[in-house]
Amino acid sequence: LILAGAGSGKTRVLAHRIAYLVGVSGVPPWRILAVTFTNKAASELRDRIISLVGEGGRDVQAGTFHALCARVLRQDGEAIGISRRFVIYDTDDQMSVVKRALKDLDLDAKQFPPRMILSRISNAKNVRATPDDFRNQAETYNDEIVARVYPVYQQMLRQYQALDFDDL
Repeated sequence: LILAGAGSGKTRVLAHRIAYLVGVSGVPPWRILAVTFTNKAASELRDRIISLVGEGGRDVQAGTFHALCARVLRQDGEAIGISRRFVIYDTDDQMSVVKRALKDLDLDAKQFPPRMILSRISNAKNVRATPDDFRNQAETYNDEIVARVYPVYQQMLRQYQALDFDDL
C-alpha cells in the first residue's frame, strides 16, 4: 500500500516493484493486481510496467477499483446472475431510473427528491442492505418511501442489464 501526495513518485515505485516481482522473483504477471485511483494513473502504470518488463507486463491486472471489479463481473458475473454484457449506469442514468420508479409508484418527485432517494439507496448498498433489509429497518416516512422505491429501482436495473457504481 502506497499513500503519498501528487508528484511524489508513487507510480514509479509501483512500476519498479512490479518489475522486480516479475523479473527477479519470478512472479507471473497475471498473478499481480495493481489498483490505482484514476484511469490516467492506471494507464501510466501499465505503460511503465511494459517499458520495464516487456510485453509480459500487459498481463499485470492494473486498473481502478471499479474497472477491476467490472472486469471480474464480466468474466464471472453470470454465476451470480449478472450478464456479461451489463452496462454501468452513471449518476444521470441512475437519476432517470429513480424518476421512472417514482412515476411507476405514483409518487411525486417534487415531494420526494430523486437525488435524496438515490443517496439513501446508495448508502444502503454501501452497507450491503438489500431492499428487504432497508424496508425492515425503515423508521421514518421518508425511509418508507425509499423502501418502496429501492426494489423497483433494482428491478429496473436488472431489466436494463445495468449496474450502478455501488453494485461494483
